[in-house]
Amino acid sequence: MRATFEAERGFPLDRFQELALDALDAGESVLVAAPTGSGKTLVAEYAIERALAANGKVFYTTPLKALSNQKYGDLARVHGSRNVGLLTGDNSVNGDAPVVVMTTEVLRNMIYAASPALDGLRYVVLDEVHYLQDRYRGPVWEEVIVHLPPEVILVCLSATVSNAEEVAAWIETVRGSTAAIIEEHRPVSLEHRYLVGERNADQLHLLPTFVAAPDGELRPNPDAARLDARNARDPGWRGRPRTRLRTPSRVETAELLASESMLPAIAFVFSRKGCDQAVEQCLAAGLRLTEPHERARIRAIADAKTAGLADDDLDVLRYDQWLAGLEAGFAAHHAGMVPPMKEAVEEAFAEGLVKVVFATETLALGINMPARSVVIEKLSKFTGERHEFLTPGEYTQLTGRAGRRGIDERGYAIVCWSPFVPFDQVASLASRRSDALRSSFRPTYNMAANLVRRYSKFEAHHLLNLSFAQFHADRDVVTLERQLDRTKQQVGRQRELIGPDLALVEEYRALVTELETLRRNGASGGRRITEAMEALRPGDVVVVRRRGGRIAVLNHEHRRGGGSRLVAVTPGRDVVRLGPQDFEAPPRRAATIDLPTPFAPRNPAFRRQAADRLRRVKLHDDGGRTRREDRRRSELEDALADHPLARDPQREQKLRAAAALERFERDVQRTERRVRGRSESLARQFDRVLRVLEAWGYVDGWHLTEAGEQLARLYTETDLLLAEALRERILDGLRPPELAAVVSCFTYERRGPEGQHPMPPARWPTKTVAKRARAVERLGEQLRANEDDAGLPETRPPDPGFTPYVHDWAAGETLAEVLDDDEMTGGDFVRHVKQCIDLLRQVGDVATDPETRLRAREAADACHRGVVAASSVASA
Repeated sequence: MRATFEAERGFPLDRFQELALDALDAGESVLVAAPTGSGKTLVAEYAIERALAANGKVFYTTPLKALSNQKYGDLARVHGSRNVGLLTGDNSVNGDAPVVVMTTEVLRNMIYAASPALDGLRYVVLDEVHYLQDRYRGPVWEEVIVHLPPEVILVCLSATVSNAEEVAAWIETVRGSTAAIIEEHRPVSLEHRYLVGERNADQLHLLPTFVAAPDGELRPNPDAARLDARNARDPGWRGRPRTRLRTPSRVETAELLASESMLPAIAFVFSRKGCDQAVEQCLAAGLRLTEPHERARIRAIADAKTAGLADDDLDVLRYDQWLAGLEAGFAAHHAGMVPPMKEAVEEAFAEGLVKVVFATETLALGINMPARSVVIEKLSKFTGERHEFLTPGEYTQLTGRAGRRGIDERGYAIVCWSPFVPFDQVASLASRRSDALRSSFRPTYNMAANLVRRYSKFEAHHLLNLSFAQFHADRDVVTLERQLDRTKQQVGRQRELIGPDLALVEEYRALVTELETLRRNGASGGRRITEAMEALRPGDVVVVRRRGGRIAVLNHEHRRGGGSRLVAVTPGRDVVRLGPQDFEAPPRRAATIDLPTPFAPRNPAFRRQAADRLRRVKLHDDGGRTRREDRRRSELEDALADHPLARDPQREQKLRAAAALERFERDVQRTERRVRGRSESLARQFDRVLRVLEAWGYVDGWHLTEAGEQLARLYTETDLLLAEALRERILDGLRPPELAAVVSCFTYERRGPEGQHPMPPARWPTKTVAKRARAVERLGEQLRANEDDAGLPETRPPDPGFTPYVHDWAAGETLAEVLDDDEMTGGDFVRHVKQCIDLLRQVGDVATDPETRLRAREAADACHRGVVAASSVASA
């Protein structure tokens, strides 16, 4: 059958493909690590052919539902819809077929449930296996690899990673003979470009990032480096510094790529809002990249993909503007879009109709959208907590989309100039290929319950020690010990530089630190500002420097998506709305006025009287604290001026050495903790998880209690918290919309740093929901206290921020009524509802109260409608 398979391809196989097929013929598992678009999928196709020829089964797993849907369509077209099934949280299609596509979580759940579907399974394809380092989904890969029946052969497909041999060696220790097939050659050569604009010139510079040196080696382009170095700061308008270079606009970039025949292109923007703005900018500029026949085909694709959406829903999703951009040849692609619209963009782009897609990095994760060029607008992205520089692996993943096999002779990776990233850093990133794959595995409560349920204590510990995390940890200790020695040597060098004055230097630095803190006026975080704002009452007078003076509070304006603003009147009779960003420090009441009655802030007479009273009121002397701070600042300045170190000619050198010493000593402590952590086996972490489960009554010795059996069937990040809520009957006696709202507390997590500190929604849908959500929150506090005592990572707090949305949706309101011009996007809404549906179905399976099981299923069905249902349909 090998000869037939190769003949049907119609092209000669690459060497790495032949080696992978040889390994499968020899009965070995394989790990294929190769660049995007190099043809890794052919190896999976061969495994499918082998399984079908032997009347066996093959499971094809992906990390994302969207990838599973796409792969299902691809395989159904090749093998026929009768032979291919799909299992995700949204779809269950022909699950008994010989070829079944599924998310990796579904396979993990099947293994733990000892599903009969595993009978006759010959191969499992683990696509995008480099996901095992993903913080949330990664552990699932390791569970699958460790727990699959030993006779199943694995086909692991990965992007290029620097330690592929190590990963393959681990798989071999777990499952037997495994071949590491590594291919670094790209099927389409990649050329790196640096795109720069000048402030006083319309023409852009598109420069090669590398040029050939006399010895034939590629070196960073000296012309680009000189251009970057000449970026001196002009005095600018009113003496403000101004750079000579600038970042090219998105419209300019699209026009340049069109003129240079470098389309189609994917421009990575790393911001949903930025992607949408880019489309708006192109539309506003009148940019059009398509021909009439292409526009007709684009409209047909858009109509077909969105046929399941009601006209009212399309209005809420701004369909007309989206289609206008699509027909003009450009579109956004990000998680804030509903799946039907994203799928239309993908299909139109794959057919070469849409010429530029502005995308967040999620597009790079396996979706089949190759381009001629990839543009990276900036080399840092916001992770939800902080801005981080792209790693070499992320850069390689993004630029892997550049160059279409069989179409383009070469692909282009273009990085735009940024004032924050010098050219040499761009060149350094582009010259490095990949990162090492790291494990994110750790024992969870659900995993522990399933290990107790299926294995003896000895077997469970043995299986945990087979994880890649433990395999890597054992190898890592030696490396960490060497790193620790080097860091301790640095500590010694810095101490020598400071000499006998260490105590004086530390004293001086402490004074400087305290002075700088006072000068920042004790700037507080946003949360303290928000709390101070919420404490203000109507009539309170506050001094707001950013608004130029005093204001009087009228009321609080709560926004549906969370957060609030102060509505206030100024001495000039204007009504203003102030958010946390308008305050440098927590606002304090400086006086109080009696507001006119009746309360009518839109009435000119009301505003005039309030403004008059505001102007006349005498502000409190916020005195004591300010004077104390002023005195302390003066004392510190005098102490620094008189300090012995102030006259030391080597002061700056000693201060730099002290800062370095502090940093290196922290590194020593951190590395010592890592050594202890690596030396401490995962099995001992598992024992701590078991202690929590035993304390909470889920495990008795090495047996599951009734509650433990329930926990073993709950698959969610907040598994134990949900199990305890079920046991405490917090989910009983609720109407379906209320149950959906409370269940959303376990699945929803708002984006951004504020997600770490969930806040109540601006509006509770019902008093019952508020009461139950607070009960869940109290349970979460108890659990986190127990986890802290046990030395375990804390379960994230439940977040009630989605309760009003999903309650109203389950109650039958329209999409327009639910979103109500709020900040939540249609795509986010759909995704959060689908996560809630998945957990509601689990509750419908495991709840002990029959009424709760029924209400959970009713709630799931009520949520699965309209745009949510249309976004869950798999297309073949």
